[in-house]
Amino acid sequence: MPRTTPSPRPARTDTSRSRWSALAVLSAATLMTILDGSIVTVAMPAIQRELGFSAAGLSWTVNAYLIAFGGLLLLAGRLGDLIGRKAMFLAGNAVFTAASLLAGAAGGPGTLIAARFAQGVGSAMASAVVLGILVTLFTEPRERAKAIGVFSFTGAAGASIGQVLGGILTDALSWNWIFFINLPIGLATIALAIRVLPDERGAGLAAGADIIGAVLVTGGLMLGIYTVVGIEQYGWLSAHTLGLGAVSLALLAAFVARQATARTPLMPLRILRSRNVSGANLVQMLTLSAMFAFQIIVALYMQRVLGYGALDTGLAMLPAAVAIGGVSLFVSARLNTRFGARAVLLAGLVLLLGAMGWLTRVPVNADYVVDLLPVMLLIAGGGLVLPALTTLGMSGARVDDAGLASGVFNTTQQIGMAVGVAVLSTLAASRTEGLLSAGAEEAVALTDGYRLAFGVAAALLVAAFAVALTVLRQPRPDTASRNALPAERTAR
Repeated sequence: MPRTTPSPRPARTDTSRSRWSALAVLSAATLMTILDGSIVTVAMPAIQRELGFSAAGLSWTVNAYLIAFGGLLLLAGRLGDLIGRKAMFLAGNAVFTAASLLAGAAGGPGTLIAARFAQGVGSAMASAVVLGILVTLFTEPRERAKAIGVFSFTGAAGASIGQVLGGILTDALSWNWIFFINLPIGLATIALAIRVLPDERGAGLAAGADIIGAVLVTGGLMLGIYTVVGIEQYGWLSAHTLGLGAVSLALLAAFVARQATARTPLMPLRILRSRNVSGANLVQMLTLSAMFAFQIIVALYMQRVLGYGALDTGLAMLPAAVAIGGVSLFVSARLNTRFGARAVLLAGLVLLLGAMGWLTRVPVNADYVVDLLPVMLLIAGGGLVLPALTTLGMSGARVDDAGLASGVFNTTQQIGMAVGVAVLSTLAASRTEGLLSAGAEEAVALTDGYRLAFGVAAALLVAAFAVALTVLRQPRPDTASRNALPAERTAR
């Protein structure tokens, strides 16, 4: 039988205006899910006081979301290719919006954790297919570069915006509104997406209905992320970490073996043969592991060492959001078109490395303008890195694998952030505890622990630069267009 590929139906999204309207909807939905990840961190003290969370239980307001989100991205991306990416996007936003209502109305820890898990499920369903939709809408290289720049802004600046918004909503209203605010956004996104996103036919479940593979990869990823986020509590060499880590790796290895032999694999392994797909995902994992040091540890440093409040911390991070957003929206597309995504990626990594290097020298009594503002400006390199990585990571994807490639790309994002949380926070806490035991002042011990985390983050960025330099290749100008061609040409 001839191969069936997802095919956008020509009609509403053929015009340039319709494509950009679709991009606005995709970006709004992505911004909503990214904001939800960072906005919660600012409100956690208020949530703990009102709902009676224990210190260990409070972390599950974040962990439950990460486990569901990271564990389901790959499966959701492939299902989007099979049943239709628009259908998966709409269903994901519906689940996320309903879960947000449940989270905002939660009266106890159990309800909130369950709602956060459901939010992660919805986020995975919607986020996994966004890039797949984007690359099939924008096939001309210059337009695609602009579209990726706009989309990347939501990812690069969303976390910083979330910290500011979280502080405002929590202080002015209550923590419940960090979830309730998703309701009007989610409903509007669904209504607009029905109108502006292209209708499409998926390849059909028979083209990749590998139930065993789905169970293996989902179980392996969820268990792996659960193991990583638990490292800070249980330790690296505990029976809990080593045992669950071994089971997770075994499940993922079994999944790879299954895909190599299955008649209709859930994840055709051909997608990993592209050095740009594999290399870009590895660079992204390393980079986002390092960027945790900026997104979270800088905020902890401001609050625990410098004495900033939640709102003050968010406002102090605002220049970074503005810098990243400005570069993503107005600079990255032009540079990618003129110099190529690989060169822009390398330049962005150098700027990020400068930011982490600067942070390794932060003092106990920091002056914001001298010690932190330069970091907020150098971190604009993230506005170069993320669009370039997206371009490279999606350049090797065929039209019928676009949802899967999008799911893989988003999965490595979540793994990178989870690893960053585990590695950097554990190292910082260990150094701080050692210094406190030796009689150091708390502020000095905390600062020294954070400096260690920043140094490790710099090392991760060096590794990312090395991989980008040696593995990635600038795609030919026609590669992206060819890989995302409509089905009518692929059928010729």
